[in-house]
Amino acid sequence: MSLHDDAVLVLEGYGGQEELRGLYLEHLRTHPDGLWKSCGDGHLTASALVIDPERGRVLLTLHRKLRMWLQMGGHCEPGDAALADAALREGAEESGIAGLALLPGGPVRLDRHHTPCAWHLDVQYAALAPAGAVEAISDESLDLRWFAYDEVAEVADKSVVRLLEATRARL
Repeated sequence: MSLHDDAVLVLEGYGGQEELRGLYLEHLRTHPDGLWKSCGDGHLTASALVIDPERGRVLLTLHRKLRMWLQMGGHCEPGDAALADAALREGAEESGIAGLALLPGGPVRLDRHHTPCAWHLDVQYAALAPAGAVEAISDESLDLRWFAYDEVAEVADKSVVRLLEATRARL
């Protein structure tokens, strides 16, 4: 199965956000290259909110280009077999944490936002940090920091707050 086929199946099975889900599916139907950064009309991305529920905290990255506190995430790559794989890869690369595990049940949310390269149609997952996880900053970050749940709204935009709320509801 191709990454494109996987993305369609994931989105068809995603419950909620019907209008946005429909926009994502239409994008994939009309753009065979709709998962790749080269698609100038926008592209699907995959992200993972790294969460430590036992300590009531999330790990956010201060994105080097956007200069915003965000969840880990980014562009799909040819080696990604599935959107979940892309989200997990991005989570591990940007957090430096080995052994992340995606929260069961597929994506937590969808979020469409404009970036300097194009529209990102982000498929957002949540990743559980293993006990004793130690983060390591990547080249894509200016900083990497754990925030208590109630601190997130003070540092991050509404999309991250909504992702955290949906993640906590699923937990």
